Amino acid sequence: MAGIYVGSTAGYSGKNMVIMGLGLKFQKEGYNVGYYKPVGAMPKEVAGKLGDDDANFVQGVLGLEEDPAEVTPVVVTQDFKVKAFSGRCEDLMGKISEGYAKLSKGKDVTLVAGSGSMYSGKYCGVDGVTVVKNLGIQSIVIDRFQKELNYDYLVVLKEALGDNLMGVVLNDITPNFLDEVENLIVPFLNRAGVKVLGVIPKDPLMGAIKVADLAEKLGGKVISAQHKAERIVESFLIGTMQVENFLTHFRKNKNAAVIVGGDRSDVQLVALEGDSPCLVLTGNLYPNDIILTRSEVLEIPIIVVRDDTFSVAKKMETILQRHKLRDIIKIKQGAQLVSSNIDFEHIKKSLGLK
Repeated sequence: MAGIYVGSTAGYSGKNMVIMGLGLKFQKEGYNVGYYKPVGAMPKEVAGKLGDDDANFVQGVLGLEEDPAEVTPVVVTQDFKVKAFSGRCEDLMGKISEGYAKLSKGKDVTLVAGSGSMYSGKYCGVDGVTVVKNLGIQSIVIDRFQKELNYDYLVVLKEALGDNLMGVVLNDITPNFLDEVENLIVPFLNRAGVKVLGVIPKDPLMGAIKVADLAEKLGGKVISAQHKAERIVESFLIGTMQVENFLTHFRKNKNAAVIVGGDRSDVQLVALEGDSPCLVLTGNLYPNDIILTRSEVLEIPIIVVRDDTFSVAKKMETILQRHKLRDIIKIKQGAQLVSSNIDFEHIKKSLGLK
């Protein structure tokens, strides 16, 4: 009954991607895979039972149909937090241990999903470090590159987990940072006793979002070429500069939505003619008839939002960083990234699997 707890240094670091990638790989090699998410922060009722939204989704991808309440015995609702902060925590770890014993029975390997960071849930004694130690299983910790890596955090986790830390995965590494990661950070971590199981390069598709979903999250409305709202946005540009300067940046960014004031028809036209996946017009200003007509002819959607350009750009940055892994194409790509970049043989050996 081998078990791996997949945690991370922060939320939205790629835990689901790694779990699904490992799960599908284990299944492909003929292993009987179990899945468990002891603490869920996204309450969802399934067939009258309270579970976790992410756990429900991952179960579906892995073809599992366990009781959602058993897969996630601790669900963080508002009522739960009120009790926990009032010092009325029940024996949550006992419940988690019982659930793991039941769901891991008869499985070759059970993937245990973390929630938030490795220390999330410390206020009620169900943080990742505590769960790993109590269950007596191995752990893999993901550190996602966001301006820098949390290498100090990883060394501290090694001290906290000891032999229970199988290794770490460095995720979303940009091309310009790859050399520093491979030649400086990986050797440093290895010297500190932290095994680097893989370095996953940044893939724009993994953070992409459909135009229709983007409009919903921005609180906006698609006003033209609605039939093309399935187009994919991978990044964004802000069209506040002069057209000549904007063109230089625009040509370097594929699949970039253009955030621009509703009164900047010059930039809007350049973005449309350059095949941007969509335009996001700010300030609740609608485009003129020429822009609307070109949008329909070129089949490029236009989203109109109320917020100012700066606010929309901040929202876009968060959305692209935190958009959930839900589309089939992303799941396949994520599984491929995991399979290609993580030392699967080392993982099997550490778990005692043949």
